[in-house]
Amino acid sequence: MKKTLSLSFLLFSSLYASDIALPPIEVESTTITEVAQKAQTSADVAEALSTTVPSIGMSRRSGIANDILIRGQKRDNISIEVDGTKVYGACPNRMDPPISHIVANQIETIEVIEGPYDVTTYGNLSGGVKITTKKPTKELKGQINLGFGAWNYKKFGASGSGGNDFIRISITASTESSDQYSNAKSDTLAQQVQKSAPLGNQYQAQYEDMQAYKKNSLMAKAFITTAKNQELRLSVTANRSENVLYPNSPMDAIYDDSNIYSIAYNIDNISAIYKNINLQYYYSDVDHPMSTEYRNAALNPINNKTNHMWTTMQGVKLKNSFTINTYKLLIGLDGSRRTWRGEYVNNLSGIVLGDSIDHALTKNSAIFATLQKQYDAFHVKIGTRYDHSSVQDNNIAHKSNSYNGLGINIFTTYALNKENKIFLGIGQAYRVPDGRELYFLKGGLVGTPTLNQTKNQEVDLGYKTDNNYFTLKIKGFYSKLKNHIYINATKTTNIFENIDATIYGVELSVSYYIGDNATLDLQASYKRGKKDYALKGQTNTNLADIAPLRANATLNYEYANNSIATIELQTSDRWTKIDDENGEQILAGWAILNAKVKHALNKKFDLTLGINNMLNKTYAQSNTYADLTLIATGSGEKLLINEPGRYFYTNLDFKF
Repeated sequence: MKKTLSLSFLLFSSLYASDIALPPIEVESTTITEVAQKAQTSADVAEALSTTVPSIGMSRRSGIANDILIRGQKRDNISIEVDGTKVYGACPNRMDPPISHIVANQIETIEVIEGPYDVTTYGNLSGGVKITTKKPTKELKGQINLGFGAWNYKKFGASGSGGNDFIRISITASTESSDQYSNAKSDTLAQQVQKSAPLGNQYQAQYEDMQAYKKNSLMAKAFITTAKNQELRLSVTANRSENVLYPNSPMDAIYDDSNIYSIAYNIDNISAIYKNINLQYYYSDVDHPMSTEYRNAALNPINNKTNHMWTTMQGVKLKNSFTINTYKLLIGLDGSRRTWRGEYVNNLSGIVLGDSIDHALTKNSAIFATLQKQYDAFHVKIGTRYDHSSVQDNNIAHKSNSYNGLGINIFTTYALNKENKIFLGIGQAYRVPDGRELYFLKGGLVGTPTLNQTKNQEVDLGYKTDNNYFTLKIKGFYSKLKNHIYINATKTTNIFENIDATIYGVELSVSYYIGDNATLDLQASYKRGKKDYALKGQTNTNLADIAPLRANATLNYEYANNSIATIELQTSDRWTKIDDENGEQILAGWAILNAKVKHALNKKFDLTLGINNMLNKTYAQSNTYADLTLIATGSGEKLLINEPGRYFYTNLDFKF
């Protein structure tokens, strides 16, 4: 029972108990399963991750499509990969972060990499997320999920899979929608804006009660056996979101359409040494118009406008895996091409007012390798990656920027015995500036075309134990950022600057087995971020987006076979170490209580009833760093949006 609880309802590390002569263990990452079970209040993957993995925080942007941070790092400082495809959003204001282009019921597992230890993925500076979606099966099976919640939340999901020795096919579809959630003071999103924002940023009367979002998603896969140990893998994912409200931004998303295509060829067991070759081509595109049309500002024809954004990402990746004696070797090639453009359009006349990003193009080519070796109780993994990148736009006044970077890391694990292990990682990685940071236009050039690439040098040290009474994993890290890209909010042009900074912290996960039917789980994360020097014209050296001490405590009780009751306490310290000169504000500490019961009606039906924020507390978990374009209140502070108040929900899962 205790192992079942630990695996089924908690994040669990791929570092687990085994004999000293153990196979390689990826302690630099954390893997979670049953993602859809953790995302029962919506299909938002960001929300599920932020309540499951200590190192991950969430940036609240809306009722859905929220962003994630890994150890206080977000945007291009972390990477998002779905089945080997690199995914980007089109919105410079993070209305469509990469992780929003996949939904929870499509996912099999998520691997969270903390630190610069993934050389196979472009842009993995300070961490990343590797999402693996459900694979087609030969066996005919399916699943239906229904979800309902407060504020008229409705979700329907269905998946089916089947095939034969030649072809396996799967289809996963979902649709969900919700009215605006209310905070603990019973204020909807529009009412929170109405209470604090200038009149022009408030919603027009006919839109004050409009739906918060509607999102549809479809994923189809086909795995075709072309020869013995050879397989052609085809995949397509389509997302369609409509009228997503972003209340503390000046604009809302009229729609957000994305498509992800992938074709891969995989060969296993080529020889006794040559174990695998995988060649993949992928392409994604996003179409994202954001507009003022629901706000009072649009009553003035001059301000009734849309910033229409588009981005594409295509790439090729080749991976070769070898086993040479007791060594495991991976060698790969990686190439990608991203386009990003945007234009301001008057909604009434249709006249294009100018560019927001003038056809920025980022090209990358890379070679990477990893080598693993097991020496009895000692395991070592070495990785390296060399990147050559270039970034340019269509403005002849801007020179093409060229960047080269050599990333390298070593991660070691030592098993003291079969229950206790220690691990140490040292790594270096790079990431180049993107089109927004270099070229973004907003009434003039606010991007900085001369930015250098960012380098992260990091050390991770940790300890893991797994015994009959509890499991514990504790990890400390120290990250030194060279040429970190940061906003100087006191400037009006070239607002992005290269600075040097440091982030350090500690993360803890504990599962304590209370008898055979209950588990108590504790998670905590603390981090601190400092600039080496204050920005020009400023005095504050605190780094933005570095949330304070946060902790979760969860009690799981299996009262019947496969039926579990859960009560959870989530807490955060007061957020006082802020960068107020660049938009942040002091946030009060908070504690909320959640509870749910998942009852197995039989082997095929599961019913879940839950309540979040049971005591109806008013709180906010994400701050207002000027990296986002947010509405300014009458007091001059950026508009802060509270988290949802008391929320009831129910889910019914049927498997066949």
